[in-house]
Amino acid sequence: MPRRRPGALRAALPAHRPAPAWARDLGPVDDRLSAGTTAAIHFAEHTSRHVDIAPGVTARMLARYRAFVRAPGGRAALEPSSCPACPGCRYDDIAECRDTLEEVVAVLPPAAAGELRRLLDRLDARFRRRTFPDPLSWSSRWRADPRRWWLRRLYEGGG
Repeated sequence: MPRRRPGALRAALPAHRPAPAWARDLGPVDDRLSAGTTAAIHFAEHTSRHVDIAPGVTARMLARYRAFVRAPGGRAALEPSSCPACPGCRYDDIAECRDTLEEVVAVLPPAAAGELRRLLDRLDARFRRRTFPDPLSWSSRWRADPRRWWLRRLYEGGG
């Protein structure tokens, strides 16, 4: 009896489990995201074991990030959180909001992650135009993940 190849077996399986019906009824995360992506975000928020991903966090972080990039005025330096250890105050730092949004993208199925990534790419372009690059970010004191470019922006007080 011939054996089916592993690739053929994987092709027959769904890539990710679709979000359940209750996740579709929780309301929109953002008006620019499709219903399927919204359901996937709600499902990820309710089932993720990640510390920073909780129900409603994506909507709050998107609203804060969008408010920062659309604020009136020209270029601005980032403001660090006054109390970074506090779970609520740490999100006063926009880079922390962007970190959380990146963590949400990482737990989403590929289609939903791609749609959220496209929305974030548009906001990131405005973020880059609004903030200053930190000239000392590549010095020996910097140990951050190089893919997280938003951590290499200039803060008030020069770093």
